[in-house]
Amino acid sequence: MKVEIWSDIMCPFCYIGKRHFEKAIAQFEQTHSIEIEWKSFQLDPTIPKSVEKVSVYQYLADAKGISFEESKKMHDNVVQSAKNVGLTYNYDNAIIANSFDAHRMIQFAKSVELGDQVEEALFKAYFTDGKNIGDFNDLMDIGESIGLNKLDLKAVLESEQFANEVKNDIAEAQKIGVRGVPFFVFDRKYAVSGAQPISVFIETIEKVLSESK
Repeated sequence: MKVEIWSDIMCPFCYIGKRHFEKAIAQFEQTHSIEIEWKSFQLDPTIPKSVEKVSVYQYLADAKGISFEESKKMHDNVVQSAKNVGLTYNYDNAIIANSFDAHRMIQFAKSVELGDQVEEALFKAYFTDGKNIGDFNDLMDIGESIGLNKLDLKAVLESEQFANEVKNDIAEAQKIGVRGVPFFVFDRKYAVSGAQPISVFIETIEKVLSESK
């Protein structure tokens, strides 16, 4: 079984969805035969490369045209949802940044079989550790922590390498009708949209496995 996952690092439900999916596949003996491919997606490609420090609460308030207090309440609800699956979201420290270069790093990591590791590391860096996913130094430290060669990664980030791969994933998402992330596609037959309950993932996996037999 192949599972393709469209995701953005700054998407809180993508990290939660990742945990739900992982808890679901852990229920199956065939876990080793499930191929996972992470796909790039940008929730807000308009964020500039260099951004003045703004709180995530104010950013969402401005983006959605709501009050700061409403934004804070929405984030508090997400923090609780994350906590329910063992994740710690520190929104007070989170740094708004354009995720495009981080996605190029993901594509590079995929090319050396470290796709899942880099997704986990980037999610934790953004949501828990308050790292700047738009800063090359932070990205190189994150990459090195999962086994990427720091000099190779530096060369990638300082060039335009893997930009086309990111754009192709985003174009493919539009082509198949992805409106939001996370978006999980199972064997190009079934899709799960959003951070659905673990039971939904289990049901979908069972369906794909039974049909493959």
